[in-house]
Amino acid sequence: MSLTRRDFARKSAITGAGVALAGSVGALATAPNALASTDTGSAGEQSAAAHGGVGYGPLLPDPDGILALPAGFEYQIITYSGKTKLESGEFTPSNHDGTSTFDGPRGATLLVNNHELRGPRTGWKYPVPLTEGLVYDPAASGGCTVVEVRHGHVAEWVGIAGTSTNCAGGNTPWGTWLTCEETEDKAGQNGMTKDHGYVFEVDPEDRRANRDPKPVKALGRYAHEAVVVDPGRGHLYLTEDAATPNGLLYRWTPPEGFCHGRGKLRTLADDAGVLQAFKCFDSGGRFVDDLSRATKTGTVYGVDWVDVPDRDARTVSVRKQFTDGQVTRARKLEGMWWGDGGAYIVSSFARTESPVQHDGAVWFYDPKRRTLTLKVLLGVNPDPSADGAFDGPDNITVSPYGGLVIAEDGEGIQHLFGATDSGRTYPIARNELNIGTADKPEYSEFTGVTFSPDGRTLFANIQEPGIMLAITGPWKRQKRA
Repeated sequence: MSLTRRDFARKSAITGAGVALAGSVGALATAPNALASTDTGSAGEQSAAAHGGVGYGPLLPDPDGILALPAGFEYQIITYSGKTKLESGEFTPSNHDGTSTFDGPRGATLLVNNHELRGPRTGWKYPVPLTEGLVYDPAASGGCTVVEVRHGHVAEWVGIAGTSTNCAGGNTPWGTWLTCEETEDKAGQNGMTKDHGYVFEVDPEDRRANRDPKPVKALGRYAHEAVVVDPGRGHLYLTEDAATPNGLLYRWTPPEGFCHGRGKLRTLADDAGVLQAFKCFDSGGRFVDDLSRATKTGTVYGVDWVDVPDRDARTVSVRKQFTDGQVTRARKLEGMWWGDGGAYIVSSFARTESPVQHDGAVWFYDPKRRTLTLKVLLGVNPDPSADGAFDGPDNITVSPYGGLVIAEDGEGIQHLFGATDSGRTYPIARNELNIGTADKPEYSEFTGVTFSPDGRTLFANIQEPGIMLAITGPWKRQKRA
């Protein structure tokens, strides 16, 4: 059933201040150039007690130059590209990206780790090895590895190979991983021998299920970033990280009678179900052309869905199949996570290609109300080289201790930071691995932020050179104050 602009406007008028906000995470930040709180510094950091018990206190420099953490926290390196090795003897691939955890056998934790490697294999020192039976396109360099952590022992093997630019992805309620290709390369382009820009399912437990990889073409071919599954309705929501024009948020509705489960997606016909792009309108019923139009947290848009004409983009990219006024766009639609009955959706930044500039936003889509609410808005950071305000949110997860944990992919210094239900923000970690020079330091983005199934360990990656880290310490539920 479509939510019309008239319906949304009428509901907004009845409630007075607009449709009630959904989800547990409140308005976390304001624009311009300010956060809801400024608990982010290094030189000016204060103890957690000094700012009402929010967070874990100042970040302490790491003598090993990898990860600054609060007092009482520690990290372990799980995998390190070019240093640790797979079961098959090759080095761990580089460019770690989207990651999720799963309960494994005999107390193990399983993780599926994307490797965002684009283009021919000759362009990378440590591509994903072409393991027999697990290869989609032998010319492509990306894919996933599966990591098993059990009582201090780590094992790693290939989950899928021969895919390209495997970015955020997402887990499923039935215990598998959906890896997303952030590319539109077709066979014959950029050295590829098959079309790319698809979603593939990877099973962390059953290695046999991953043989003969098959793209889930029903989900469309475009620059996929992330995906979440609505466990109650069966819809899949997918983000597109693209520009000229900006990308779209998609919803896939399964065909009548389809039941989700392990390996079921790969059995679908290429045109199964309905793929649609979102279209937003404000409380006055006015069409919203780009999400950057929202300049205040708490902004609520109604959402409708428009059918995609050609989901496989045989001649025209999916996002270019729509004219102005048909769909809503946003720059850098990136990480997603399902929680609180809906989907948290990140737009990492907006620049001159967008109506209004910002340095990051997090939205919450409520499928029951069919509304999209702005939860986080970061103003343009005037000095990213200074440790302070956060910018460029990317991968995201809902914390078992309340609120969100967000990975930065911004300019300059990179953090993992938390945001409480009431809107306070606080640092969790800072990347101290300089991959630039002393004169021109450079710090890679954080990716793949995700908690272990028992909530005791926060896993995260430093994308370059490719390091998976396990962070432990005195986690606690964050106060709302």
